[in-house]
Parts: sequence; C-alpha cells; structure tokens
Amino acid sequence: MSSNSSALKMILFLGTYRENRVGIRVANFMKKQMEARGYEVLFFDAEKMEFPILKKPVHFYKDSNDLPKDLKTAASQIKDADAYVMVTGEYNHSIPPGLANMLNYFPGSIYSYKPSGIVCYSPGIYGGMRAAIQLRSLTAEIGCLSVSNIFGIPQVHKAIDEEGNPIDDHMEKGAKKMLDQLEWHATAMKNHRAAVGSPSRFHTWPVLCVENSNLIVFIGYQLFIFM
Repeated sequence: MSSNSSALKMILFLGTYRENRVGIRVANFMKKQMEARGYEVLFFDAEKMEFPILKKPVHFYKDSNDLPKDLKTAASQIKDADAYVMVTGEYNHSIPPGLANMLNYFPGSIYSYKPSGIVCYSPGIYGGMRAAIQLRSLTAEIGCLSVSNIFGIPQVHKAIDEEGNPIDDHMEKGAKKMLDQLEWHATAMKNHRAAVGSPSRFHTWPVLCVENSNLIVFIGYQLFIFM
C-alpha cells in the first residue's frame, strides 16, 4: 500500500500450546503474507518462548536490573513495534489461555497508540469469531485497538496445509483485507507519534450518578441515560 510500509515493524503473536496445534500453520501463513508486504516481522510464539503461568508481570519489577533478560528484550521489542497481529484459536469459545498469559506479561503502556489486527481460526464454521470478539476487548484495554476487519478462517484444516500454504482461495484475499487496514492505521499512527509524541495513558472508569431522578451511567466512552 503506502511507501512507508517497508519501514513498519510488526509483532506476530501466537499463544497455543496444544499437541498438533493448527495455529502454527496460520502463524506461518501470516508471517509469509506480512513479510511479502515488506514489514519487519518478529514472531512471538508462546510455546517456543516459554512464558510460565503469570505470577509477576514486567511492570511489577521495582528494579529493572532484576527483570529477566528475555522479558526485558521482549518488552523492548513490543515497545518498538508499530503494530501487532494476534493469531487466536478458540478454546471453549474463548481466548486461548496461552495468548492471554503472554500478552498480560507486559504493561499497556508499551502497546499503546498502535493498532492490532486479529486472525482467528477453528475447525468449525464460525472460524473462532467468539474468541476474536473477546480478544477485541483485551486489545482495547491494553491500548492497541484492533482494526475493524477480522480475518476469520473457518474449517482451518481445509484452508491451509501443514507448511502454512493456502489451500482455500479466500486465504490470501482475507489476509490482504485485514493487513490493508492495519498498514493504513499503523502508518498514520507512526507518523503522528513522530510528529507530536504519545500522550500519557489513562483509564476511563465506570461512573454512576443520579441527576434529576434519572440514572446516568458512564461506561468507558459510552453514556447511557435511564429515564
């Protein structure tokens, strides 16, 4: 797309640990698609990087010298990236625990003001969409809002081979739609960060108040008035 696309740094996240996992096929396919567009791609595979069950996230270390070297390197790489691609399966209609565990090792401040794209898959006809919708909430909370297009892969065993090569015609078209959006947002945000910097992160907490016998509820950025 843009002339700046070759300079974009992206991290590809995969958080599945199951035996004979299909997610690695999807991740390999996406890595090829991303590199073909000129992106610098780092692959964060939770199984290979061995993130234990989270007890102490990066931002809980008072002294950075006590931070394990691998975590310090990973945190620096996430902070330096311009965008993220999350590959998610669907475990009991939800996000794989390995993916959530890996993402939660790091503070929202290093993901913030950069976009993300979601790739979901399943052996069924819904393509992991229920997990993808949950993942949207997580990406919003850590500050890397997902683009509107979700690349879903139903009946994944029929869509991609063991080497990550597409079998189904929709694979490359689906990846392109999502990556086109992600690239546009990543380039725009990168340029704006360079021009004005990043604002301080903040949270908008729910607020309840009663005014003139009407219940006003603020949830995030949404306003609801109950008469």
